[in-house]
Amino acid sequence: MGNREYSGRGYVIGGVAVGIIVIYIIRLFTLQLLSDDYKRNADSNALLKQINYPARGLIYDRTGELLVFNQPSYNIMVVMNEEAGRLDTTEFCNALGITREYFDRRMADIKDRSKNPGYSRYTRQLFISQLSDKEFSVLREKMFRFPGFYVERRSIRQYTTPYAAHVLGDVAEVSPADIEEERDYYLPGDFIGKQGVEKSYEKALRGQKGVQILLRDAHGVIQGHYMDGAFDSRPVAGKNLTLGIDAKLQALGERLMEGKIGSIVAIEPGTGEVLCMVSSPTYDPRLMVGRQRGKNHALLQQDIRKPLLNRSIMGLYPPGSTFKTSQGLTFYTEGIITASTAYPCYHGFIFGHLHVGCHGHASPLSLVPAISTSCNGFFCWGLYHMMANRQKYPTVEVAMNTWRDYMVSMGFGYKLGIDLPGEKRGLIPNAEFYDKAYGSSWSGLTIISIAIGQGEVNLTPLQIANLASTIANRGYYYIPHVVRNVEGEAALDTLYTRRHYTKASREAYEYIVQGMRSSVLGGTCRAANNPDYEVCGKTGTAQNRGQDHSVFMGFAPMNNPKIAIAVYVENGGWGATYGVPIGALMMEQYINGHLSPASEEKATAFQNRRINYGSAGR
Repeated sequence: MGNREYSGRGYVIGGVAVGIIVIYIIRLFTLQLLSDDYKRNADSNALLKQINYPARGLIYDRTGELLVFNQPSYNIMVVMNEEAGRLDTTEFCNALGITREYFDRRMADIKDRSKNPGYSRYTRQLFISQLSDKEFSVLREKMFRFPGFYVERRSIRQYTTPYAAHVLGDVAEVSPADIEEERDYYLPGDFIGKQGVEKSYEKALRGQKGVQILLRDAHGVIQGHYMDGAFDSRPVAGKNLTLGIDAKLQALGERLMEGKIGSIVAIEPGTGEVLCMVSSPTYDPRLMVGRQRGKNHALLQQDIRKPLLNRSIMGLYPPGSTFKTSQGLTFYTEGIITASTAYPCYHGFIFGHLHVGCHGHASPLSLVPAISTSCNGFFCWGLYHMMANRQKYPTVEVAMNTWRDYMVSMGFGYKLGIDLPGEKRGLIPNAEFYDKAYGSSWSGLTIISIAIGQGEVNLTPLQIANLASTIANRGYYYIPHVVRNVEGEAALDTLYTRRHYTKASREAYEYIVQGMRSSVLGGTCRAANNPDYEVCGKTGTAQNRGQDHSVFMGFAPMNNPKIAIAVYVENGGWGATYGVPIGALMMEQYINGHLSPASEEKATAFQNRRINYGSAGR
């Protein structure tokens, strides 16, 4: 009996011993093989991993003009374990031009894991970033006096002109979210594209980091390269970008929009390349550089005019009469009208007590003169007859969704997919939208305002410019894109090189082109006429709670289109007041490469014209 008890106890004791050994083995395995933190801390006592940052890619315009380049800057890094209170803080602060309060606050922030999740007392931590050559020159000769502090050579973005801020974007220090999203690449203190092409093409522009693994002794003195540099790698420079933007055209556009709120977007119809993208008010991209970036960004954010908003792709506007072109295309292709179908316009569309006003012109009239004179009555009648046609569409819902499908095929209602962050989709209503709003009691008369680009329809200036580009191509478009070429890549993504055909017929487009040409020769776009080439245009006066918006959409030359453009000036009044003359100057600049002396005088006059937006500045 005793032997059995002894034997049982032995098994228990042995089991406990084996369990303890297993636990130790598992813990050692975890620490040595699975815990990156432990391994990193252990290695860093003897090894110093030094990152070598690549040069960020340069950015050029379509003519090869340099827009964005790099200049040297310096980060001051600290290893807390080496500093360990041995620093003459007063001398260090004086050399760096900072206060003791700033020093103490910065050191506390570095150690705060909630603000700096990657903190380790053995690895280099960012103390201060983006010192200029001038700022660093004071510190350069004294660095040996400051134990634990190191210099990391970096670069800072610089801009050759004050233009195209919304297109180019900017670079700033990574946020915790950026690091979390790509932990294998970014470290605290790294920089990343925040807006514009700097963000969209971050991976191409940033290049690849290099690394040196250095061996040091117990006193922190570097002894050489670990394993004779077997694990070192050189940085790979970022790829250069060539944009479709024409720097001179961009500069003119920003001049013309001074003192105004709105947008200009120009597209090369044959490629979809964006020739200019103006959002006004804008800002000088050089404000978003260096240690003053945060302060300047905050000031721009507080500006009630919203200069940080890229209205070209984020602004949602009623397209006004520019939208009539899409209606004519739809009605003709669907067989609702023919080229000779004429509708009356008695100063507008009148149906019972419903009246949609229009300016005076000949009546009745057909499609081409309706485009030329921008007749509201014609397009309201077209929509009414489409929505009421029960021989072709069993219900108004079917008719409405057919209309919606045409609009979507033209690039409305969804994001076009431009290679810039932040694009909005706009709004194209469908049958379900109106069923929710009106139940089953709606008809073409209920929604008649969408026929003239009002009501629920909202587009971005980019979508209006793309409509002009599609008409110039007689029925297809390329997705608009800002980047023309990425260094080392043979071609762009097929997303930007594939034609997108609309549902409208080629024949319908030819009639719309005729109408837009007629508008320039003798209609609402007469101010856009140029004897050197054939311009096609369409005005828009978009109704607004205050002063109407001035809109123009056009392209030139008519039969060999090089530029398609949309101009949108908030509260600018009639389309012919601001939209048409600004669009005409932009087309002349791009096609001829310069403005005539008379046109330059006009440009200066428009540059100096200001619209009073009141104290709110919109």
